[in-house]
Amino acid sequence: MRPVFIKRRTEILDYMQSMLGQLRTMAEAERCDMLAYLIEMAYVEASDIIRGERPARIQQARRRDVA
Repeated sequence: MRPVFIKRRTEILDYMQSMLGQLRTMAEAERCDMLAYLIEMAYVEASDIIRGERPARIQQARRRDVA
């Protein structure tokens, strides 16, 4: 991948993670426990993708595991 693409992608994922953190806080404040939990899972998923611990697309990962 090109460095510019990687930088832009990382910036987008960082922004998404930030928004998810804010949404989680809002859901917790409104005592929407299940919604807060699901948003937290999305937050963790974004963190894993940023750190390279999880692929962004599941299908690509499955194809690599099978091959």
